[in-house]
Amino acid sequence: MKGNQCLSILYLFLFLASFYVTFLVSSVEARKSSALSHKKHHKQKHGKGKSGRYCPPPATPTPTPTPTTPPSGSTYPVMSNNFNVLSFGAKGNGATDDSKALLEAWEAACKVQGATVEIPSGYKFFIKPITLQGPCMPHLVLQIDGTVLAPPKVSSWPESGLFQWINFKWVQNFTIQGSGTVDGQGSEWWVSSQSTTNKKSYQPAKIPNMKPSALRFYGSNSITVRDITITNSPLCHLKFDNSIGVQVHNVTISSPEDSPNTDGIHLQNSRDVEIHHSNIGCGDDCVSIQTGCSNIHLHHITCGPGHGISLGGLGKDRSVACVSDIVVENIIMQNTLFGARIKTWPGGIGSVKNVSFSNIQVSDVKVPLIIDQFYCESHVHCKNQTGAIAISNIQYSKIVGTYSAQPIHLACSNDIPCSDVDLIDIQLTPSPRNRGLQQALCLNSYGTTKAPLVPRSIDYCLRESHRLVRRVQSSHERICQLGY
Repeated sequence: MKGNQCLSILYLFLFLASFYVTFLVSSVEARKSSALSHKKHHKQKHGKGKSGRYCPPPATPTPTPTPTTPPSGSTYPVMSNNFNVLSFGAKGNGATDDSKALLEAWEAACKVQGATVEIPSGYKFFIKPITLQGPCMPHLVLQIDGTVLAPPKVSSWPESGLFQWINFKWVQNFTIQGSGTVDGQGSEWWVSSQSTTNKKSYQPAKIPNMKPSALRFYGSNSITVRDITITNSPLCHLKFDNSIGVQVHNVTISSPEDSPNTDGIHLQNSRDVEIHHSNIGCGDDCVSIQTGCSNIHLHHITCGPGHGISLGGLGKDRSVACVSDIVVENIIMQNTLFGARIKTWPGGIGSVKNVSFSNIQVSDVKVPLIIDQFYCESHVHCKNQTGAIAISNIQYSKIVGTYSAQPIHLACSNDIPCSDVDLIDIQLTPSPRNRGLQQALCLNSYGTTKAPLVPRSIDYCLRESHRLVRRVQSSHERICQLGY
């Protein structure tokens, strides 16, 4: 019995020893596995370069933002730089007032660099007088591919909108472009003006003396207008006031011949302007250059019908006018009243200097070359006044074509004659319907001529300049040099 007990104890001991050994082996293997796992994780986390140094962990990639869901009922893409007026409530049916939609699209685009306000094709947008104001972020574009319509009834224009229809104020680095049309619908304004002029007893109800220009820029810099069509403005079609750095390219401007005072492009107190490769025909001047303008370049323009390209009228009511550094070249003028014209009011103060008209082809133009220091509008009673705006350093070169009244008309003041006027290669012949003078007129005009000259009377037209004339000119030019 005692032996059996000893044997049982021995078996129990061996069992416990075997269990203990198994436990120890398992624990050691677990620790090894844990250590290897930790080492592997540590290596993946920090890594080693070829030099054996630990490299920093890679940056966590930034998730791509998801576009915000547009507001209910809106079709406008939130992350786009294109601001379509239809997405701001415009109807585009030619009758509903879309002014608010255009203004809201402008205000939204104004805050985004490189944005575009879209006026899409296939629609007509009725817009009341409106001001689209800056400053805005750079490179804003107004893309006009549809038709923009002004109010057709004079009575519907508010008094505050009589100076302009669409006014761009304080904008910079801005472009208007597109294949669309800006229609001023000005026929009622013209009929009213004609009726008042032709029949003094006719008094249309509440017709204001002031008429609005279609597109006007005020106090703006680095402006481009290209490709669009502007038509039937009540007054000026495209006007720049107090603006610098203007490019007008490939525009078409038109209104009927019987639309009074409708200038194509009107410049005032503006400089560094280039207008080129455009077609302009309207009731008044194709391009009108007024006081305060300098460094103006006009080229490759087809003009007609209308009054031609004009500097002035300048110096009305004895005011100061200063115009300088004007280049007009490569122009075609067809069936216009005048060609290259400078017109100043009697008694004006200031100067016009450094003006060049060259490579101009005229066809059936009433008076191709004209300087008139006795300019007076037909409805104004002009008193005889002494003094005039000084006109100097004017060159007419390579002017060729036909005239219907008179080839050259240079009427300058006895008090302030025109000086340094050059007539070079002028070849003008009467048109088939010519019933006017075939002799050139040069009154108080000093300068030089250079052949070929047709008609021959041009060769005897100008007087030779002398010291006294230049002294009088200098006194008037000094007023402009002082920045009056």
